[in-house]
Amino acid sequence: MAEGTTSPPPAPSPDPAPSSLSPSPSRHPGDDYLQRRALRRGSAGWLLLTGLGVAYVVSGDFSGWNTGLAKGGFGGLAIATLLMGVMYACLVFALAELSAILPTAGGGYGFARRALGPLGGFLTGTAILIEYILAPAAISIFIGDYVESLGLFGLESGWPVYLACFAVFIGIHLWGVGEALRFSLVVTVIAVAALLVFAVGAFTEFDAGRLNDIPADPDAFGSGSWLPYGLLGIWAAFPFGMWFFLGVEGVPLAAEEAKDPVRSLPRALAVSLGILALLALITFLAATGAAGSAALKDVGDPLVQALQPDGEPTALSRIVNYAGLAGLVASFFSLIYAGSRQLFALSRAGYLPRFLSLTSSRRSPYLGLLIPGAIGFALAASTGDGPRMLNIAVFGATISYALMALSHLVLRRREPGLHRPYRTPGGAATSAVALVLALAALVATFLVDRQAALIALAVYAVAIVYFATYSRFRLVAQAPEEEFAALAAAEAELERK
Repeated sequence: MAEGTTSPPPAPSPDPAPSSLSPSPSRHPGDDYLQRRALRRGSAGWLLLTGLGVAYVVSGDFSGWNTGLAKGGFGGLAIATLLMGVMYACLVFALAELSAILPTAGGGYGFARRALGPLGGFLTGTAILIEYILAPAAISIFIGDYVESLGLFGLESGWPVYLACFAVFIGIHLWGVGEALRFSLVVTVIAVAALLVFAVGAFTEFDAGRLNDIPADPDAFGSGSWLPYGLLGIWAAFPFGMWFFLGVEGVPLAAEEAKDPVRSLPRALAVSLGILALLALITFLAATGAAGSAALKDVGDPLVQALQPDGEPTALSRIVNYAGLAGLVASFFSLIYAGSRQLFALSRAGYLPRFLSLTSSRRSPYLGLLIPGAIGFALAASTGDGPRMLNIAVFGATISYALMALSHLVLRRREPGLHRPYRTPGGAATSAVALVLALAALVATFLVDRQAALIALAVYAVAIVYFATYSRFRLVAQAPEEEFAALAAAEAELERK
């Protein structure tokens, strides 16, 4: 059979209902359970995976990060971005090792399930779901704003635009993962090329004196020209430094659809992070040096404003404006993919209702795409508050980072002999750095938007009650993550005898 193709699945039948709320954490629902929940293997090589990693993030280069200038000034945001870059680098190296050990669609949830048990896996998967359901909803609103500002088709930002985004791009995902990832790669290349063109144009207007033009707050401890809001401003800017990297950790979610995941996932993670770090550096410096930190700290389109300081559009600013829309589309499209795979894995293992993990004849988790899409559209249409939803997504992300870094530490300590085709440079020290910085970023979300953090906590609390009272009794033994955990438990038991 040709690589990346599969035979049609057998006709679906209802999942057998459990006979009782058994206290056993594993159940066997049927021999055809995994056949009806199979993804299309071998669809993505390292290049498509790298494109996926960049696509998750690239919209953050076009807008959002600049709000950190209002929290920390140029110096505060620069230090925050550097520290968050270190956090992501350490996290990515740890994830590269974990994804080579456990190449399943569960990604971070699967790693935490092996290291921290069913509750740890569920907490990690829920945090990732919060990120990947809320972020597309927010980005659909930003797409609507771009469509309106560019005057495309005479449309205004509103629910028809949001609905079109979800309908069109979910439709492409339902078509097939290979087609979806190739589309994502093309749009991402356009967005990255535009960022490079922007940097060339902006650096011709670069003036280092504009970097620190925000007046210092005399009441802020440690304030000065480079740190106008003092030392606390560095911490408050953490979530905005994350915008240059937020989402790259989702690459392992494509593990079951990747070609040679043991080799391709670590390579794609490393290359995509390198590209993102370079884009962050040139975008941040070029934009603030061209327009000034004070001029950019409160605008929604910092790159466009950096190219037209007098307010008059130029040919280059128009190109960058259209490319910003391409960047938003790339991130929106890829985040839908990530959310569907995380929901698929949690459902397949029984943490969420099992019917959500059924796949179509093209091996797409159709309910895993449609239901999060419906939730995202409803949130976008009912609230219209993109920044608030992104802040909630960032809160979920920081929780998942801390738990994934902790998973790497636990597995290194508890299972030192585990076969590791790829080993994290620096070992446990690397993931320890990621854990400390992730916890610092988590606390920083309360400094930025306390209400968003409290909303995320409330959702988290409801999820924990659901797990404690229902889903922990319905876990599926055949799911890959559960099989890995059962194997580890059996090996540990043999060692004790």
